[in-house]
Amino acid sequence: MNTRLDFIFTRRSVRKYLDKDIPAAMLHDLLEAGMAAPSARAADPLHFIVITERAGLDAIATVLPYAKMLHSAPAAIVVCGDPERAPGGLEPNLVQDGSAAVENILLAATALGLGSCWLGVYPHQDRIDGLRTQLQLPPRIVPVAGIALGWPAVVPEARTRYRPERVHWERWQ
Repeated sequence: MNTRLDFIFTRRSVRKYLDKDIPAAMLHDLLEAGMAAPSARAADPLHFIVITERAGLDAIATVLPYAKMLHSAPAAIVVCGDPERAPGGLEPNLVQDGSAAVENILLAATALGLGSCWLGVYPHQDRIDGLRTQLQLPPRIVPVAGIALGWPAVVPEARTRYRPERVHWERWQ
């Protein structure tokens, strides 16, 4: 593993956090990283909702089935999109733009010493509807994914999931 890429190899799904707030400046850095992601035709159809209040985090944890870590996380970001601004609508471009933004935020969080966990939302209608209600989203706005954020209780070691048998050069071999 190339050590210059440690922020990638140490990025893991962190589900246990210290009881410590994330400074607003760091949250701003994460949002900038998310907005730096590629966007189909530079449409930038995304919106980001930052949640730091305990009641909001706990409520989202009840809406998303695999988000129980939000009960201890100091922050979350929900990445949403406006299909009217995305070339081709919701799929594939808006979902791809949202996924790229989420990955940028996950990597930026790791580089800043934070832990994070991707929380799946789209295409599960119950999750979409739950977040629409919880976050008071306009009807056209679609929540794509959430991200739990916090200071990791345990810092995972760097690892690679590289599998040479999955690499094909020039054609399928």
